[in-house]
Amino acid sequence: MPALRSITLSCSVSFSLGNNLGAALEGDSLRTFGKLVRYVPAESMATLSAHHSSKEHSVIVNTVFVEPFDAIIGARYMVLGELENVEGAGAVVRARVLNCVDGANIALLQKAITDQRRFLEERETTGCKCSTDGAASVNTSLP
Repeated sequence: MPALRSITLSCSVSFSLGNNLGAALEGDSLRTFGKLVRYVPAESMATLSAHHSSKEHSVIVNTVFVEPFDAIIGARYMVLGELENVEGAGAVVRARVLNCVDGANIALLQKAITDQRRFLEERETTGCKCSTDGAASVNTSLP
């Protein structure tokens, strides 16, 4: 499964928390945050908005996989999903997870995501394989 990335989307949509890894391609998995500014249940579409570098950016979110969805206009949401290109709408995130994060410390959440990524990358480079019971084994075989 591809790693989730916090990214800057093309078409002037920017929600860059964590590492900015450049423009996303259709089908890429991503994570983003924003304030819910619009929700149309009949179309299963929502719009998230965020300020970045003194500019207002928005992204359209397809909510068909997360419904029923109890939308709270003005609340902050975190979305995990895949980027798709929809004719007439441009870049749309097909949400797999859509959580209200009002009241959450976003800076702390961002730090936790960064720390987890760093840990996973370090684990991959050292060859440490962790089992489901929490025990770790280190690959000591020679190449």
